[in-house]
Amino acid sequence: MGRPNLKTLYLYRHAKSSWKDPTLADFERPLKGRGRRAAKLMAAYMAEQRLVPDIIVCSPAVRTRETLGTLHKTLGGDIPARIDETLYMASAAELLRQVHDLDDDLASEMLVGHNPGLQDLALRLTDGGKPESRHRMRSKFPTAALAVLTCPGRKWRAIKPDGATLKAFVC
Repeated sequence: MGRPNLKTLYLYRHAKSSWKDPTLADFERPLKGRGRRAAKLMAAYMAEQRLVPDIIVCSPAVRTRETLGTLHKTLGGDIPARIDETLYMASAAELLRQVHDLDDDLASEMLVGHNPGLQDLALRLTDGGKPESRHRMRSKFPTAALAVLTCPGRKWRAIKPDGATLKAFVC
């Protein structure tokens, strides 16, 4: 398989989590009902738009794994996915290291994680694209939001600040 000339990076913030049980640690908070519904809607949107990553890398927090589970149910469980401890509350710099370490034969990747890291990474990487979408993303990257970035080149390591185009911001 040849390396694609364009990489697609999906940055997906977990769906809304529950604060119902105050004894749970942040890491253990599950999705609330509204979050489960939003995750299903986003997964349906991705299926309809054929936004299917080659691999999904997910934070180990309960809410991100539940969001991932909804994606797998809708998009098909055959998308390779892995849980990566370093994604839990990772900074933009840590997330970018994750992206740089990808296999260059992959054309697309999805990170399922947390703010502020995802929002900061999306803003750091994007320069072009729809200005209104970038403005909305800058003002708020809500739960169950998805940023779709395209990055020219054959190597993930070549992705640099302002080197990507924001193709869509869906929330």
